[in-house]
Amino acid sequence: MEAEIEERIQKTVREILRNSNMDDVTEYKIRKQASEELHLDLSKPPYKAFVRHVVQTFLEEQQRQQQEDQDQQEGEEEDEEEQRPSDRDYDDEGNLIICKLSEKRKVTIQDFRGRTLVSIREYFRKDGKDLPTAKGISLTEEQWSTFKQNVPAIEKAIRKMESRIM
Repeated sequence: MEAEIEERIQKTVREILRNSNMDDVTEYKIRKQASEELHLDLSKPPYKAFVRHVVQTFLEEQQRQQQEDQDQQEGEEEDEEEQRPSDRDYDDEGNLIICKLSEKRKVTIQDFRGRTLVSIREYFRKDGKDLPTAKGISLTEEQWSTFKQNVPAIEKAIRKMESRIM
């Protein structure tokens, strides 16, 4: 196979991969689309093997990049945690504020009747104090763990719904 053809195939396949939904795409679909774009029969054994190699290389690069991004994010989170102890923010009831989702909504960690709870709740201002409303949810450690484990499935469902809308 000529170097020029290899380069064209590689460029086309990588572009298709970058623009594809990785949950729905298959090597066959990529090869078929690339064949149409290049006006070349990529089902022949040498081309087929080359396309497979390009796809595998692309996927390995993506996986490495995701791992690097995750490692970097974890490093940044560790840096933030090191900076936070003295800057920890507590609400007017003494609950640790983890983050503010909006001006009125906060995620806090609280101790309630001897149980640690993760609370996501709306707040209101009274006499200069931010106080929690009944609007919200408090999760036990077990419930929080279950929720956390299911976040990838939730994100996947959101992406699926968004793709239907667009």
